[in-house]
Amino acid sequence: MTAHAATAVSRTPGDLPPSFAPSRDRLDPVRGHLGEITSGVEFSPSEIVKRRAVTLDGMAAETVHTTERCKIECRFHAPIHLLALFEAGERSQGFTFVEGLPRSTLRNYQRKLIFVPAGHEFYDCQEPRSLARAANFYFDPARLPLDPEFGTPGTSFAPRLFFEDAALWDVAIKLRGLIERPQANDRLYREALGTVLAHELVRLNSGCNRTGTPIRGGLASWQKRAVAAYIEDHLAEQISLASLAQLVRLSPYHFSRAFKQSFGMPPHRFHIHRRMERAKNLLAKPSVSITEVGVALGFSATSSFTSTFRKVTGHTPTAYQRSLA
Repeated sequence: MTAHAATAVSRTPGDLPPSFAPSRDRLDPVRGHLGEITSGVEFSPSEIVKRRAVTLDGMAAETVHTTERCKIECRFHAPIHLLALFEAGERSQGFTFVEGLPRSTLRNYQRKLIFVPAGHEFYDCQEPRSLARAANFYFDPARLPLDPEFGTPGTSFAPRLFFEDAALWDVAIKLRGLIERPQANDRLYREALGTVLAHELVRLNSGCNRTGTPIRGGLASWQKRAVAAYIEDHLAEQISLASLAQLVRLSPYHFSRAFKQSFGMPPHRFHIHRRMERAKNLLAKPSVSITEVGVALGFSATSSFTSTFRKVTGHTPTAYQRSLA
């Protein structure tokens, strides 16, 4: 937490407006349906907030934009962790409260982060001076990485209010961008970023140095063969990072790093490149249409296939097929 205009307070029922008193019954659905963002951070008035959400493996994420400069309140109290990223935001007055910490009246909270551990109260009220752009990331405590490098099972998480962490910010802002501007075939990349974000969160909480022991080698020979064969057999499908990691008995975090070292690119990019190589083989047959090739490789729209093919090869499928004639 920063030292900007903070005043210590104790948590009592009278600290928060009655309309924002804890409601266990209303928030319990979060436990079983992590992706239901309507059970996440609550805003009042809700109609001035635009939200876009995605569900990932063991977590969910949403982007949040306010559309009007009027008084707004928000709260969160649930059995899951919350990491809030503020890309833009400034208020003329108000305060922010996270259970276990002094409340803060920081005016400009641009490029700040907030972490609310599971079961902790979060409340914010303000009169904004500008429209806010933010992202909320929700983590299932039971699904966070338990790698000995970062901590041990059952580790308690400390609340943090308006803090900065470059590593956490870089991953979170990339994931926010994928939610805000989704593209075809980026699911694997989103899952990879979600996994790394979870590890960064555990690393931050445990106080581990980011400079750990480097990987001296990538995947073992049998692991490379197994992964390459699996991807080749499932080119037309969405392949999760978790399934690839499980195939070679590694955590998703270590698998991502080892894979990149072995193949020279992340798993999602390798998958796309292999799909496009298969597309080249199919396009070599003049009787096969562009649409048929796209469908055979799992693309729901010809435009998505064309865009991906051009991005990887530098040519449209039509131009490539004509060049072979």
